[in-house]
Amino acid sequence: MIHNVEITTMDDLFRMVSDQEYREDLGRHRNLFVYRGEPDASFVLSTSLRRNCKEKSALLEPPMLLNFTKYAILEEPSIEASIWNQMILGQHHGLPTRLLDWSFSPLMAVHFAVTENDLEDMDKHDSVVWCIDIHELHDSLPEKYRAIIKKYNTTVFSVDMLTEVCSSLSQYDDDMKDHSMVVIEPPSLDPRIVNQYSFFSVIPDDMVDIEKFLNEHTDLTTRYIIKKELRWRIRDMLDHMNITERIVYPGLDGLSRWLGRHYFVRD
Repeated sequence: MIHNVEITTMDDLFRMVSDQEYREDLGRHRNLFVYRGEPDASFVLSTSLRRNCKEKSALLEPPMLLNFTKYAILEEPSIEASIWNQMILGQHHGLPTRLLDWSFSPLMAVHFAVTENDLEDMDKHDSVVWCIDIHELHDSLPEKYRAIIKKYNTTVFSVDMLTEVCSSLSQYDDDMKDHSMVVIEPPSLDPRIVNQYSFFSVIPDDMVDIEKFLNEHTDLTTRYIIKKELRWRIRDMLDHMNITERIVYPGLDGLSRWLGRHYFVRD
């Protein structure tokens, strides 16, 4: 089920970002949670493909990826060989895809939760950080997918691992139905993926309601609701810790976003 936890104080936030289980087998504090920040707590978890193509997602996804690859191959010749690399590169550059972004860093997710396109909206609504457990999701995968995880002695899929077990979108959808999904670590296409500590969940076409799936098939999923009164305070703390657009989006675009917000004058 989905647990809802309100973040009303900075102590609440520190408990969230420091939530790590002690593992006696490693002698270290480790977990495999990934996080996703949304600036508005009322937003529903949905892929950009579903928002863009609605009920025609399955019909329009293949030609959209085909056309993207036809032109993108000029810059990245290797993507022709893998549907998953096509999807990841497309997602990275704003193409509507079935991928949902996550980060291994809770602070990175908090950054996205306390950042608005219009900074006047910062104290108008609550925001949210989603937390899911990759172990829990992958325990529900079909046997051949769990066998690949065991074969490589890992807990997160790479593009090569996913290609080894599944080479097409139709096969993936048949395997997953609406009751499981893979979490994949993308290749380091550029510094932005590295800095954001990015992961993607690959949403099967039948999983129209992602939140329903998480509520019915997971026990550890948590929505951390950041109250609107605290958002500017958290934003200032992240700036002090250098968790800013300048780091999230390396280059002049990120620098400009950061400076615009840094010099924003609140009413």
